[in-house]
Amino acid sequence: MKIIRNTLSCLLVAPFALHAAEPSSDVESLNALRAFIEVYEHIKGEYVEEIDDQTLLNDAINGMLTKLDPHSGYLKPRDVSSLRDSTSGSFGGIGIEMDVVNGLIEVIAPIDDSPASRAGILAKDVITHVDDQPIRDVSLQEAIDLLRGPLGSTVELGIVREVQGKAEELTVALERAVIRVTSVRQEMLPHGVGYLRISQFQNRTGPDLIKAIGNLKAQGQLNGLILDLRNNPGGVLSAAIEVVDAFIDQGLIVSTKGRDEFLDAKYEATTATVLDREPIVILINGGSASAAEIVAGALQDHERAVLIGTPSFGKGSVQTILTLENNYALKLTTALYYTPNGRSIQATGIQPTIQVSGGEALIESDTRVREADLPKHLENAGAEDITSERVVDRLTKDNQLLHAYNLLRGAQLLAR
Repeated sequence: MKIIRNTLSCLLVAPFALHAAEPSSDVESLNALRAFIEVYEHIKGEYVEEIDDQTLLNDAINGMLTKLDPHSGYLKPRDVSSLRDSTSGSFGGIGIEMDVVNGLIEVIAPIDDSPASRAGILAKDVITHVDDQPIRDVSLQEAIDLLRGPLGSTVELGIVREVQGKAEELTVALERAVIRVTSVRQEMLPHGVGYLRISQFQNRTGPDLIKAIGNLKAQGQLNGLILDLRNNPGGVLSAAIEVVDAFIDQGLIVSTKGRDEFLDAKYEATTATVLDREPIVILINGGSASAAEIVAGALQDHERAVLIGTPSFGKGSVQTILTLENNYALKLTTALYYTPNGRSIQATGIQPTIQVSGGEALIESDTRVREADLPKHLENAGAEDITSERVVDRLTKDNQLLHAYNLLRGAQLLAR
């Protein structure tokens, strides 16, 4: 213990040794650090149970970081590895993105085709228990650790969901599985309306998006595009920049501003667009966060897309991963994102151009999709029946998607 104490004393006092004549704030900081050493010694020597040095120091560091904001944290080596896996497109778990809101673990969005999405977990659900263990006032990383476990094992979640202004308590059992995230999915809707779903921004999202648009163009005339960013929790910043860059040929995409100027950055469009004048509608909701909000905000500011849905999540902060000598890493919030027009996303989110609630759509007879509306309906009758049923079912059950489709369809008619 004496070795640890001496090391701590050297580490904590040394920064002040060269600043003996500095203002009183340095003296106050030095006194606080001395108090830390004193508390540390009391815990080591007198606490009812023995605690190893590494645990105490890790917890002290975590305590500092969790008091800053929900996104800063101290990452163990395996947490660093998990972070890499989540951006590469394959990892283990139940398939949800979470945040800490007022001490509560809130779901940002379930990941497509994951155990969580199949079980019906929704954005804004609050997780109160994991296997009967309450998880209020825990760090985000602690919550992630509780939800992880051996593949095939079961975890039971206590959930509170707001339904028509009332809190409803649910219990959901989930089987842990390998989560494989398909970043970009494509589909051609009737009348040449393309549909792209980006579920999460990963390292290859930009190239995958360009390839998907090429595939849609190969199916026939592309008259408009729906970009679905609902329940997209974000991901890699560079991927979001590449997506915006695919739709604008010049101008600012996003900027970041930190406490110090060296943390400030501006990202500009650099490449030609993959679409010319085809109109774009972006779908967003309360599960659209971070990188998804960067894309929506940039294309809205450039008047390149109309946004339909509900306000986005409002996660507009930049986290920098700083690798430490002990193979741990520091995840630290260092800056905020700003849209091209200088709007901060943080805690306010992106407001849709047209606010439309989710849920099922009430389709009037004149807006129904008919067999003759579908692409290649004469060439492949056997497959067409399935496509007709699927598309009509999609539009019937998705009010926001129907509004986006009708808006683009109306734009086509006006352009004739």
